Amino acid sequence: MVVVSNSTPLIALSKIRKLSLLKDFFEEIVIPEEVYNEVVIRGGTLYGSAEVADSRWIHLRTVHNRQAVDALSLNLDRGESEAIICAQELGALLLIDDRDGRNAASELGIPITGTIGILLMAAEDGLIHFQTELDFLVASGFRLSEREYARIVKMSERD
Repeated sequence: MVVVSNSTPLIALSKIRKLSLLKDFFEEIVIPEEVYNEVVIRGGTLYGSAEVADSRWIHLRTVHNRQAVDALSLNLDRGESEAIICAQELGALLLIDDRDGRNAASELGIPITGTIGILLMAAEDGLIHFQTELDFLVASGFRLSEREYARIVKMSERD
């Protein structure tokens, strides 16, 4: 399966040293040019920058439907807009965390998951201990309300 990633999941997974989980689960990881620019060019020495720049398994792609990107960019940042349209063009799963971006992708019928979804997949396969990695993620600055944290931990315990 092909996955298109937005910036935040790449950065968040890099912060907790779990970016390689993406290549464990997906045959191809694609990022649009603006996501590359956000993470690598403007990201400089921030988390994810070197990992994405040096990765041979993350592929850069040009988004063709510029009008759709421009329309989405009225309400979303450019990287999210390109990631959504790229996923639509490829018929791919979209890896995105931002609520507004997730809502826009859902309205377009694009399947989505996020950073926490990747951690849940890895936990189900026995690759990680979910709550430990979730705690690392939150400690690294990943925004998650206490209520949402409790809901996710409870959900993970049922699986």
